[in-house]
Amino acid sequence: MNATEWKEKLSAIRDSFSVSITNRSAENPEALELRFLGRKGELALLLRDLKDIPLEERKALGALGNSAKAEMEARLSELKAAAGRAAGPAASGIDLTLPGLPCPKGSLHPLTITMNRLAEGFLKLGFTMSDGPLVEDDYHNFEALNFPPFHPARDMQDTFYVDAKDAAGKDMLLRTHTSPVQIRSMEKQEPPIRVFHTGRVFRSEAVDASHSFTFHQIEGLYVDKGVSMADLKWTVDTFMKDLFGTGVKTRFNPSYFPFVEPGAEVDMSCIFCKSGAGRCHVCKGTGWLEMMGAGLVHPNVLKACRYDPAKWSGFAFGAGIERFAMLLFGIHDMRMLYENDLRVLKQVQ
Repeated sequence: MNATEWKEKLSAIRDSFSVSITNRSAENPEALELRFLGRKGELALLLRDLKDIPLEERKALGALGNSAKAEMEARLSELKAAAGRAAGPAASGIDLTLPGLPCPKGSLHPLTITMNRLAEGFLKLGFTMSDGPLVEDDYHNFEALNFPPFHPARDMQDTFYVDAKDAAGKDMLLRTHTSPVQIRSMEKQEPPIRVFHTGRVFRSEAVDASHSFTFHQIEGLYVDKGVSMADLKWTVDTFMKDLFGTGVKTRFNPSYFPFVEPGAEVDMSCIFCKSGAGRCHVCKGTGWLEMMGAGLVHPNVLKACRYDPAKWSGFAFGAGIERFAMLLFGIHDMRMLYENDLRVLKQVQ
């Protein structure tokens, strides 16, 4: 096809389009658009034929083709708009005089609100947020955290294994705690390091008012020179006061966790009964609530991340986010957080 033949064919297509769009009863706008401008439309196929025409003539012909295309698109747009105006609301069965239907306003889930509040508290203290995978290898979930193979402490965190192997040939698993994120953070950067992480974890547990096979944790880590239990106590105490008010008190009770030494359970004074007197259903009359586990990072964990324990020290802490949510919103059964009951969720908006 030469340039003259191409121009004649373009003129024929434009004439055919004009006739078709004038006779509106013959074809609807969508059919016309498909016939002339679709991927296999008449004009689209003609524009592809430009490749067979010499370059010096191709530019001028291309401009003519694009001009025709723009003209067709404009006329089709006018035709579509006119068709829409002619149909109007009456044709669609819509009565514009009726009041609008109410649209319910959504809100964040109580767990999301709690995670955001916890994150804000630690950001104020100079921590940065880190992240890690939900499916972990045995090394990051256990071994690097001082859980040797066949160690009885692993039984406390029985979990779900997946059909995949890690680099050492061991089964991959759904992480049992957010502590692997601490290991990954230390592997990526040199101290000083101050990070926290919030996320979902999994354990093979029966579901009841205070347990679930999946729940959420917050973990924090601080490694620097000369870090002591005094630094940990100040950080935890300041965080609790920021979250629950300056009137709360904290205390440490000795406890065992493989990845810290010494380890402690952190208790907070009951925010409901204030003193423990009477029959408080939350603290069971003790006046204290167990909130998190904490301690100084075990030297074996520092060594696993190639930190020199003689030079560096640090503290770590971890807590269940559901416990914070239940206290903040007065929820007494953990299962309420997962049932999507609007009667519960609307109360915490």
